[in-house]
Amino acid sequence: MSPAVHPLAPHLRSLTGRDLAGVLLSIFIVVAPHAARIPWWLTAFTLSLFAWRVGIAARGVPLPPRWILIALAAAATSGIWIEYRTIFGRAPGIVLLAVFSGLKLLESRTHRDATVVAYLCYFLIITNFLYTQTIPTAIGMVAALLVITVTLVGLNAPRRALGTNLRTATLLLAHAAPAALALFLLFPRVQGPLWGLPQDAYAGVTGLSDTMSPGNLAQLAQSDAIAFRAEFHGEPPPPRHRYWRGPVMWDFDGRTWTMGPTLPAVFRPVQGTIRYRYGIVLEPHDRTWLYVLESPSRVPDRTWFTADGRIISRVPVRARLRYDAESIVDATSTADEEPSGLRRALRLPPGSNPRARALAAEWRSASSTDEEIVQRAIAFLLAERIVYTLEPPLLGRDSVDEFLFQTKAGFCEHFSSAFTFLMRAAGIPARVVTGYQGGDINPIDHIVTVRQSDAHAWSEIYLPERGWLRVDPTAAAIPGRVESGLARSVPEGEPLPLMMRARAEWLRALRNNWDAVTHRWNIWMLGYNPERQREFMTFIGLRDADWRSLTAALFTVLGSFTVLLVAWSLRNLTRPDPVQRAWLAFCRKLGAKGVARAPHEGPLDYAERAARGLPADEALIRRISRLYIGLRYGSRALAGDAAELQRLIRKIRPT
Repeated sequence: MSPAVHPLAPHLRSLTGRDLAGVLLSIFIVVAPHAARIPWWLTAFTLSLFAWRVGIAARGVPLPPRWILIALAAAATSGIWIEYRTIFGRAPGIVLLAVFSGLKLLESRTHRDATVVAYLCYFLIITNFLYTQTIPTAIGMVAALLVITVTLVGLNAPRRALGTNLRTATLLLAHAAPAALALFLLFPRVQGPLWGLPQDAYAGVTGLSDTMSPGNLAQLAQSDAIAFRAEFHGEPPPPRHRYWRGPVMWDFDGRTWTMGPTLPAVFRPVQGTIRYRYGIVLEPHDRTWLYVLESPSRVPDRTWFTADGRIISRVPVRARLRYDAESIVDATSTADEEPSGLRRALRLPPGSNPRARALAAEWRSASSTDEEIVQRAIAFLLAERIVYTLEPPLLGRDSVDEFLFQTKAGFCEHFSSAFTFLMRAAGIPARVVTGYQGGDINPIDHIVTVRQSDAHAWSEIYLPERGWLRVDPTAAAIPGRVESGLARSVPEGEPLPLMMRARAEWLRALRNNWDAVTHRWNIWMLGYNPERQREFMTFIGLRDADWRSLTAALFTVLGSFTVLLVAWSLRNLTRPDPVQRAWLAFCRKLGAKGVARAPHEGPLDYAERAARGLPADEALIRRISRLYIGLRYGSRALAGDAAELQRLIRKIRPT
């Protein structure tokens, strides 16, 4: 019979319940993480396709005709277009793959059809890493890889036990692990991700914005998401020195502060005595600014410096980024500001916040120096007993007047906005700086973890003899904000993130351990960039880590693995399997009795001749031959037949 019509050919083997269960489990593991990221109706539609296929198998009814599947595919594609306004991009593309996997399953009748679905599941594994590369995701996808491989082995060896298929799949993946490790370590790295992602890949990224309005930092401060981690060479700075500089706001329309144009500048190192060296692992935020402690004493590689003291990346940060920085926290600045910059730092929207303007004019007329005006402003904020809250009331057009004289409740953006407005109204150039203040020191590895809940805003004023100076009106009015943190500064009952609550100590301890593990994962796995690859190559003795030497090393290692694997596989070719060893032992015993097997003689002919020559063992010889032929050439051998063959052969006694 030709292989094309062999009854065991994959395209003729019908799916069994076990086969269908393996394929469904494979799809579920790789698609389930996407359920929380896509619209509920698309999730329900995909699950209904899987349930439909299970129902068909349970009731034994025919699969749906091709025209129904085509109609469902068209409807799903139209729905995805309506939802996303495109069928290209990360989210719509993944949904299409998930839906089409269900549709393919609905037309799967044979093992060959199910094999296509299993290969599609391999591809769907990758889509989960387009959203997150965390340790749980990696563990889940390794489990998915094992389940899919077990399913594929079962589709190609349908009569083997599940445990045997699991051992085979594990062995296959173990063979692939050294090659995967070599590819990870030696494949030439490039800066940034290996492939570009569509713009919608960053739609859900949280972080500071290039604008600041009343209430937006208060909303961000309720997020427990990590903004970045900092690893210091030596002891981390105390809380009062942990001001992580970010966007600088210059322009004010009465309610919203905006950055305006970004102007490059020549970096001039600042002077001071308290110096910190540290490395930052920044989470992706789809912006170009980087965060460093005030004030930087050098600029990280592949960045540039702005006129208002920011560090800017050359490309948006769309993947986890590690960079080294150095700052002097007691720096003194005497840099002169351009006249155009000073005029910009005095602009106010005409007619806005008249009460704040009048108050600033009083301070100007009653003060002899700019420093005295600053002190009057801080004393005013303290005397007003303004409430520091994560739930500030809504403000109207004159947001500064309403905050200072009516609601008297706000978050750091309210304080910094009001203070900067008052300074400008009093004739002192001022601007708003947003960033992060503080950060938790992990007692496990002493890494400073800065979260979105540490988002902060403060002011900078310009004094002719001293340059730009930081003034934090929030810290002045609420001193506990800097030293004690957000949780101890807001009123009781505020909607704090879970880990900030007083009764979550055991959760914080658990999180600290997990953060320590995650940081190492980010550094050594996700942060394995060209610099770290060069360090590794130097460590193993290859100092020229260009793409040529890396490629040569990679192919050398892979070639060595291949030779070793082939040699290990070929070592068993000269060894007979247990059934064959038992048959050869049987032939030797009969040969000792005077009935030797001729080289050309098959098992059936030999057994017939031996039975006639040894009538005393005839029944045993015939039984052994039938059992051997069934094991060697049959398709319905039982699990205990091999052991039974060996037991029967032991009964034959030599002469």
